[in-house]
Amino acid sequence: MSPSFHIPYILPTALLAFALVLKLPTFLRASRDPDVRATTLLLIWATAVLVVITPVNIERLNDLTGVPNIASPWAYSFLTAFCATGLTMIMRWREPPSVGRRRRIRRIYWIYAGVVAVLWLTFILADVPTARIYDLDTYYAGTPWMREHILLYIAAHTVSSFVAVSMLWKWFPEVANRWLKAGVVFLQLGFASGLVFDGAKLAALGARWSGHDWDALSTRAAPPFALLEAALVALGFIVPQAGPFLQKWVRERREYRRLAPLWHALRIITPAAAEARFGPWTPLDLRLLQRRQRIHDALRMLGPYVDPALYQQARETAQAGYGVPNADGVAGAVTISAAIRIYQQGGPPVAHPQGPRGGVLMDDRIEGIASALHRPRILHDVHRRMTSTESARNHG
Repeated sequence: MSPSFHIPYILPTALLAFALVLKLPTFLRASRDPDVRATTLLLIWATAVLVVITPVNIERLNDLTGVPNIASPWAYSFLTAFCATGLTMIMRWREPPSVGRRRRIRRIYWIYAGVVAVLWLTFILADVPTARIYDLDTYYAGTPWMREHILLYIAAHTVSSFVAVSMLWKWFPEVANRWLKAGVVFLQLGFASGLVFDGAKLAALGARWSGHDWDALSTRAAPPFALLEAALVALGFIVPQAGPFLQKWVRERREYRRLAPLWHALRIITPAAAEARFGPWTPLDLRLLQRRQRIHDALRMLGPYVDPALYQQARETAQAGYGVPNADGVAGAVTISAAIRIYQQGGPPVAHPQGPRGGVLMDDRIEGIASALHRPRILHDVHRRMTSTESARNHG
């Protein structure tokens, strides 16, 4: 058996396992949340299906248990649980909480639990002594009880996939959130792939019953669509929850980096209290909060040294040279840099700093100031222009 044959199984299994690892912290924090619980279960069932149906694991199960084809009820049970959880997740998304929704979800779980029980019962009653790794469904297509076993899992999967595609198709026009909309698209493609898988399996079984050999549809054509379904459906449930988190993380990361020059410039200002030390594994939102607080504390201590007149002059110079959008940030950077020099040298505070000084350190200008500190060439040029203008005035 070539190792390369298992690569298609490894890739979606690794994706699902990675998604499950990412989801576990959320599950541990909010295990009572039905949506979190259902998403975690869905990832577990999908991962379990792919782990069990990998050919090398089928052989291992046969060897460990001594029961030929024991992987069949295991894999189909996990697949059935995956179908039930997927349907209930869609219902939770589409409908607000209600007694009726809770009753329908409970009914789905009971129906599919019954399917799982019958899958095991039919397997126990079937006579399947020869282990089949790749062609179990077509090889035993005419075997009593195993025939029913195979048809049952395909029927349960077909019904769930068709119902899911139908519900998602009707719901799609109503979805406004872009992350949820992307999730719905992934789900539609995933469950549609599941229908192709079922169609190929049924065609191969029908051919067997009529005396023809279309086994390739079951052994070669169908498996890729099963793998595609698992990956797409998992993405469909992950994206609406991971997307907003990643968007928030990117936004906070961008702000954290934008504030870095201002934070470094203000580190000379001694804080009133000892700063809490965060390690590299501290969540980004806490580190960003600390950086913002550190900047605000330092600016408050630096306030008496801020010169409103210098700010106004720098603003006019920047406005003349670089346009209105950058003027406030550049002027603020020039003024704060001058205030830091006075603070370091132990100079006296600026006379009457209250009033206009507050406009220099307004919260909505902090990011602009930090951004301006990224461009020392512009600050140097503004300072040079200001010096030249002041020199011209003195000579005049």
